[in-house]
Amino acid sequence: MIHTYSPTIRRKEMEAVLTCMVDEKIGPGDMNVKLIQTAKELIGFDGAVALRSPAIAFEYIFKALDFSKDGAVIFSALAPAYQILTVEKLGYKTLFADVSEETGLVTVESVQNCIKEGGRLLILAESMGVLPNIKAYLELGIPVVEDISQSALSSYPLDEEDVAKKPAPKPAAGEEQKAEEEVLGRRAGMYGVYAILGMEEKDIITAGGGALLIAPNRKEWTVLKHIAEEAPFTDAMTDMNAALAYVELKEFARNEKTRQELFTLYSRAVMSGRHKTYVRAEGRGSTIYSFPLVLNSGFKDAKAYAQKKNIEIRQAYEDSIMALRQQEISKNCICANSLYLRCALFPLYPRLGQKDAGQIVKVLSTML
Repeated sequence: MIHTYSPTIRRKEMEAVLTCMVDEKIGPGDMNVKLIQTAKELIGFDGAVALRSPAIAFEYIFKALDFSKDGAVIFSALAPAYQILTVEKLGYKTLFADVSEETGLVTVESVQNCIKEGGRLLILAESMGVLPNIKAYLELGIPVVEDISQSALSSYPLDEEDVAKKPAPKPAAGEEQKAEEEVLGRRAGMYGVYAILGMEEKDIITAGGGALLIAPNRKEWTVLKHIAEEAPFTDAMTDMNAALAYVELKEFARNEKTRQELFTLYSRAVMSGRHKTYVRAEGRGSTIYSFPLVLNSGFKDAKAYAQKKNIEIRQAYEDSIMALRQQEISKNCICANSLYLRCALFPLYPRLGQKDAGQIVKVLSTML
């Protein structure tokens, strides 16, 4: 069976983790610092902390923002369910925004409606690696936190402010030639007040568990740094996890090139069919998280057809807020509910061999 998800763990990743074990450095330490520094060079932020879970990152964000419990937090209905469970546990109210069927991202109109209902903070999930028109959300006048767990190292279009402020961040290893050919803007995560880069098992960069909480600018980093300095060491990512994430970051360009090639093959396979994938920017403008296919028929039929060919497909948003609260929010988030029911993820990861990739292409091109 060709499984939907598979972390890309090669010898380099294994050796990095093993070295920590051999050196008996398994708690937070030098690798934690090294991971942050490498991410800083690639993304261009001012500062970050490496934490043991994305849930802890949310606790830090609300402390840093001194966010009032009178205001509500706005989420995409397709955002990961852990986010609202964490925020509600912290005592904050939540609101849910509907999405665009073409991108799976929250619509500006839906966020505006949430603001009218008391929404004072937007958690912007950049799901499936698709980047939004970020300026449209920033103009709404409330703080924005970017969730880049699936869009890490993608780039926004270059704008005049980018040119005036500072040069583009350092390209990932292997991207130097491409960086010379096209000048791109800020990386994903560099527009919000903070950004969360989840590093759980199914995220685009995995530490096996944990997250980077990123402060793009000095003002926000000053506040976050103070909070991190007073926090218990049990909040910090261990060196074993950081070692895995560090190698994943270093190998990102190599892995992304393979994902891009597979994505191109899959896209061609469905081009003339009834099923469509999301609209996204080409090249580094959009990270290839996986291959989401919005079905024109029922998910169960597609799953059964793929399974006959020894391919596992899963609902793209099986762990989403919509999956958790469908009965409560589906009436007000019609497009999100539709995508929850009809969007399937097909296997797409660097460890796929040519034979398996060819089998998936056949299924995509023959799916009715």
